[in-house]
Amino acid sequence: MKEIVFEVTQEADGGYVAEALGESIFTEADTWETLRANVREAVKAFYFDQPTPKSIRLHMVRDEVLA
Repeated sequence: MKEIVFEVTQEADGGYVAEALGESIFTEADTWETLRANVREAVKAFYFDQPTPKSIRLHMVRDEVLA
């Protein structure tokens, strides 16, 4: 696998949630830096018995409603 993509959303409290597209990998963190570390750790754990993806893409999704 060349790349795995995570959809990242920011919670109302400021924390972040990341969910892999096409895989059952999910993690969260209070800061962006911690989220990056948690995503790397989660991917490593998920693929513990097989080759890991060459790259990890974090795709930030922002939902904003303008009245």
